[in-house]
Amino acid sequence: MPSRLSRYWHTLRHLRPVQLYGRIAFRLARPRPDTRPAPAVRALLGPWLAPARRKPSLAGPRKFCILNVDGSLDEIGWDGPEREKLWRYNQHYFDDLNALNAGDRSGWHLDLLIDWVAGYPPAIGNGWEPYPTSLRIVNWIKWSRAGNLLPKPCIESLAVQARWLTRRLEVHLLGNHLFANAKALVFAGLFFEGEEAAGWLSQGLHVLSRQMPEQILADGGQFERSPMYHALALEDVLDLCNVLSAYEGALGVHGHGLIAGWRNRARLMLRWLDAMCHPDGEISFFNDAAMGIAPSPDELKAYATRLGIVATEVPMPITWLESSGYARLVSGPAVLLVDMAPVGPDYLPGHAHADTLSLEFSLFGQRVLVNSGTSCYGDSAERMRQRGTAAHNTVVVDGEDSSEVWSGFRVARRAMPINPRVVGDEALEASCGHDGYRRLPGRVIHRRRWRLTRTNLEVEDTLQGSYGSAEARFHLHPSSTVTMGDGCGGTIGLANGRSLNWTVAVGSARIERTTWHPHFGESVPNFCLVVRMKDGRATTRFEWDDEREDNNAHPVPE
Repeated sequence: MPSRLSRYWHTLRHLRPVQLYGRIAFRLARPRPDTRPAPAVRALLGPWLAPARRKPSLAGPRKFCILNVDGSLDEIGWDGPEREKLWRYNQHYFDDLNALNAGDRSGWHLDLLIDWVAGYPPAIGNGWEPYPTSLRIVNWIKWSRAGNLLPKPCIESLAVQARWLTRRLEVHLLGNHLFANAKALVFAGLFFEGEEAAGWLSQGLHVLSRQMPEQILADGGQFERSPMYHALALEDVLDLCNVLSAYEGALGVHGHGLIAGWRNRARLMLRWLDAMCHPDGEISFFNDAAMGIAPSPDELKAYATRLGIVATEVPMPITWLESSGYARLVSGPAVLLVDMAPVGPDYLPGHAHADTLSLEFSLFGQRVLVNSGTSCYGDSAERMRQRGTAAHNTVVVDGEDSSEVWSGFRVARRAMPINPRVVGDEALEASCGHDGYRRLPGRVIHRRRWRLTRTNLEVEDTLQGSYGSAEARFHLHPSSTVTMGDGCGGTIGLANGRSLNWTVAVGSARIERTTWHPHFGESVPNFCLVVRMKDGRATTRFEWDDEREDNNAHPVPE
C-alpha cells in the first residue's frame, strides 16, 4: 500500500491553486444572509417549454423516496443524522416539482415550499450549501414558469438564496458544482428584474463563459467522462437555452449569439450521449454512473426536440469520441463501448473509477458485459470497492487498482492512456495501453486490443513487465445465465432466449459471484468471468450466431 504522504502528494500536486486557497477562504468566510425585500418578478418575454422530467421523489404528501430510501418529513425533518448527506442534498433539491406528472402533486408541492421557508432558516444546514441551493433555485423557478403560483414568502426566499449564492460560489470545487452555481444565478437574474438581478445575471454568464468551453469537450462530452454527469450537464445546457429564449429580450444585443452558441453545444452533447448509450436506451457505466439520477436519455432528447435542437446521427459503424477517449463499435447485432480515456480532468478526478481499458457490450439488444455501476457515495468500503479496478471489465495486476482511487472522491497516481487507436472495415478494432501499473515494482504496462465482427468479440490483453498475478474480469449483466464446460469455455444465456459462447484461448478461467449497481441504493447479484493471465497474455472470445438458438444455460451453482 502507498504511504499516506505519497498518496496526498500525488493527489494534491494536480490541483489548481484556487482549489487550495479557495477552500480555506470558503471555510473562513461567514457571510450573513441578506433578507432585504426581493426585486420585482420579470414577466416572461417568450414561451417557456416543459423541461426534462425525472421519476417522482415524493411518495405521499410529506413522504420522500430518494435514492431508493424512504423518509417522512414529519419524522426526520429537513436535516439531521437520520439520513446520509447525499440523501439530504436531494431532499433540498425539490426535484419533484418538475418530475413526471408533477401537476398531480401541486398541492403537496405548495405545502413543502411553505414548510421549507417557514422552518428552515437561511445559511444553516445541508440545504443551504451552494450546490443544493443552486438546484433548488432552478427548480423553484421552473415550477413557477410552468404556471404554478409561487407564494410571496418563497419569492422573498428565492432572492435571499440568490444573494447568498453570490457569496458562496464553489470556486474551490470547480466542475459541475461551479457550473450549477452559475446556472442558478442566470435563472435568478432573469426571473427577477432590476439592477440587483442584472448583477446576478452578469455574474452567472461570466462564470459560464469560462466554464462552458472548458467543461464541454470538442466532441461534446462533459469533461469528467461520466455518462451520468454528462446527462446532467446536457440538462443544464438545455435548461439554459430554454430560459434564455424565454427572456431573450432581457439579454441585450449579445443574447441571440449566446443562445445560438449554447444550442450548438447541446447538439454535440446529444450526439455524445447517443454514442454512450446501449441499445436499451440507457447510459453505460463508466466512472460514477447510475440510472435515475439524471433524466433518461429519451427525456433529454424529447426536451431538446421541444427546443428545436436535433443532434446529428451517430456515425456507423465506428464512433470515435477522441477528445473524451471513448469509442463505440457496432457490427450487426453487437454494440461495443470501450474506455481509452483519462480518468478525468487532472485537477478534478472526483467521480473517476479505476476503469481504464474497460468495456461494455450489448448483443441482440441485451446488455451482456457491464461495469458494476454506482450505488453510494461517501467514504465506505463499498464505495471504494465500486471505484476499484476489480469492479470493472478490465485487468487487475497483483490485486491493485490501475489508478489509486481513495477516500470517496480522491485519486492519487492515475493511469494514462497510451496510443489509443480505432480502425475497421469488416472487422472493427480498437487498441490502447495504459501506464497505471508502472508504479508497481514490476513497472507493468497493460495493453488491450478489442476486435469485433458480426459474430464474435475478441479481447486480447498483454502485460509488459513483471508481476505476481494478473486477471482480466468480465462482469455479466444480472439477467444473463452462464455455464462453464470442461475446458476453458462455456455458454452465456440472454434474457431474450439467445445465447453466445465464451472461450479463453490463452489463460485459465473461473466464475465468481459479484454485484451490479444500476441505481443508487441498489445491489443486484450477478456473475463475473475471471480470466487468469498466462505469461503476460490472455485472449477471451465471445461468439454467437445471427440465428436464434436454444438456450439451456443455468447459473453456476453456489
